[in-house]
Amino acid sequence: MHQESTQSSEMLMFVVSFAALVCTVAARPSLNYLENHFAVENESEEVRSAAIKRLLEVFGMEDPPAIHGHKQPPQYMLDLYNTVADVDGVTKDPYLLEGNTVRSFFDKLRSEQVEFRFNLSTVARTEKILTAELHLFKLRPQATLTFNRHHFCQVSVYQVLDTTKTNNTQEKKLLSSRLIPVHSTGWEVFTITQAVRSWMVDEGSNLGLHVVVRTLGGSQMDMKLIRFASGRNHHQSKQPMLVLFTDDGRRSTTLESTDPNDTTATSSLPHAPMSGPPSRSARSLDYSEEEGMSMSCQRLPLYVDFEEIGWSGWIVSPRGYNAYHCKGSCPFPLGQNMRPTNHATVQSIINALKLIKGIETPCCVPDKLFSINLLYFDDDENVVLKQYNDMVAGSCGCH
Repeated sequence: MHQESTQSSEMLMFVVSFAALVCTVAARPSLNYLENHFAVENESEEVRSAAIKRLLEVFGMEDPPAIHGHKQPPQYMLDLYNTVADVDGVTKDPYLLEGNTVRSFFDKLRSEQVEFRFNLSTVARTEKILTAELHLFKLRPQATLTFNRHHFCQVSVYQVLDTTKTNNTQEKKLLSSRLIPVHSTGWEVFTITQAVRSWMVDEGSNLGLHVVVRTLGGSQMDMKLIRFASGRNHHQSKQPMLVLFTDDGRRSTTLESTDPNDTTATSSLPHAPMSGPPSRSARSLDYSEEEGMSMSCQRLPLYVDFEEIGWSGWIVSPRGYNAYHCKGSCPFPLGQNMRPTNHATVQSIINALKLIKGIETPCCVPDKLFSINLLYFDDDENVVLKQYNDMVAGSCGCH
C-alpha cells in the first residue's frame, strides 16, 4: 500500500513537471517569432534614422548640433526672433529680415583691452555676407569721474591688419566711427561688414578688432571714463557680440506669399489645435471618409513636435510648429472655395465627361506656403536664427 502511494506521488510529480514544461515552452516565443520581431524593430529603426536624416537635410544640416548643456541665448537674438516670427515660428513678414540667416558670435579673445576676435568658421563660404555688426555694451562711468567736463566721445572700430603681408604697411583699418554720450549706458552697434567679408575670403587675415576712444579734440580718452563690458569680467548678457546677417541662396517656390499686405490666405485659415490628440471634428471626418462620404479639399492640422523628434536640446524656439496638410476630394464642379486653377477646372471637366480614358480628378494640394523661423544653438554654441521656406501649408486648393 505504501509502495502504491509512493508510485502515485511520483507519477503526480511527473505529470505536474511535464505540464509546467509544456506551458513554459508554449509561453516562450519561437525562434521564427523572435527573428521576425527583431527584423521589424531593426527595419523601424532604419526608417526612423533615414527620416531624421532627411529632415535634417530640409533644415540644411548633416547632423544635429551637439548639446552643451543649458545656456541662455543673447537677448538680442530672442528679440529678433519675436520680431520676425509669431508664437508658432511662422514668418510675420518676409521683408522684415535681411537675408535668411542671422548668427551671433561671442568674443573669443576675452582681453582686458578693447580688442575682440570672433571665430567665423561655422559660416559657409557659399553664404552671401549682407551685414555684420559689432555689439558692445557701454557701462556707466565710474562715480569719481562722473563730473568730467567731456559730454561726448568719438568711438572708432578698427580692423587689425597683418603687416607681414606684401604691400601692407598699415597696422589697422578704420571700419566705423561715431559720437557717443559719455554718461550713457547700454548697447552700442557698429557696422563692420567690410572686415568680415575680407575674413571670409582669407580666414587667416582675421586678427580681430580694436576699439579706440578719443575726445572731440582727438586726444586719447581715459578708459575709466568710457568702459565697455568684456567677456572676462562681466555677465554673459553684456558680452561683446558679432551679429552676422547672411543669405545662403536657398529660394522659395512660387507658392509662398511675398506680399506683406496679402492677408487673404491667413485670414481665412481655420485655427486648428497646435498639439495634443486630434479634435473631435477631425476624427469624425476620418470616420465619414471610411463610410464612403468623401470630404471636400481642405486644410487639416499636422503638428511637428521637436521634442518628440529628439531636437529640444538644441532648438530654442519654437518647440514645434503646425505644418498642416491638405486632404479631400476635388469633385466636379469645382467651386471657387476650392481655389482651383484653370488647368484643374479643365481637367475636372474632362474627367466628368469621360472624354479621355485614365484622366483622374484634380488633387488637393497646398496652393500657398509660408516659411518658419528656427532659433537654435550650433556646434560652437553660437545662436543662429534661420528662416526656412515652404514649411507651412497656408491654404489648400484643387490643382
